[in-house]
Amino acid sequence: MNSVIDPSASIHSSVKIGPFCVIGPNVIIGPNCFLHSHVVIKGPTTIAEDNIFYQFSTIGDDTPDKKYAGEETTLEIGSGNIFREGVTVHRGTIQDKSRTLIGDHNLFMAYSHVAHDCEIGNHNIFANNAGLAGHVKLGNHVTLGAVTLVHQFCHLGDYSFTGLNTIITMDVPAFVKVAANPARPIGLNSIGMERNNFDTDTVNLIKKAYRIVYRKGYSLQEAIKHLHALNNDSNPALNSFISSIEVSERGLLR
Repeated sequence: MNSVIDPSASIHSSVKIGPFCVIGPNVIIGPNCFLHSHVVIKGPTTIAEDNIFYQFSTIGDDTPDKKYAGEETTLEIGSGNIFREGVTVHRGTIQDKSRTLIGDHNLFMAYSHVAHDCEIGNHNIFANNAGLAGHVKLGNHVTLGAVTLVHQFCHLGDYSFTGLNTIITMDVPAFVKVAANPARPIGLNSIGMERNNFDTDTVNLIKKAYRIVYRKGYSLQEAIKHLHALNNDSNPALNSFISSIEVSERGLLR
């Protein structure tokens, strides 16, 4: 219905496509996806099942990175994601892993942006106009407040949370809540932990870990030693908190 679909595109028979969409070559769309009107999908892009794309979202376009010279790079999207109006997602570059990766059950609200080579986990929320620069890594259950902007190569750990208009230029550990421009830590994402059924002992353990990193005045190396000493029982949530600190390359937002 008034849409332009390249003959080489592989589209499951259950996919619903609204009017005035454009689907290019080397695009694979899995079962039960729904494209509202005016959606553009370019390839090479692979999309799993149960994704919804709202009008004027542009998925799998070339990166504007000046290093990009037309090489074949990819975008891979998991299942159950929602891309609201005007969302943009770019493919990768050969300077990284040649792909942009999006997991499952993420919500991208209107005009949010995912740049080249980003890696996004599962169950994340992008509020309106949130944007990731290139090579950013997001864990799982991360919430980005409206107009949050994240610098290239930053890592945001599981269950981290950003406030409105937050500008992030360094790595954010798991469970940590940040806000302002420039961003600063303002506590733990306690509401997120409660909504995801973390038990009281685990919440209290993460609070102790937060105080070690942000309240005790330790150097980062000293803080990591104290965190490992705290983690005698190898709590999975605390493991995630510690790991998100140890893998930091841009430096930790403290």
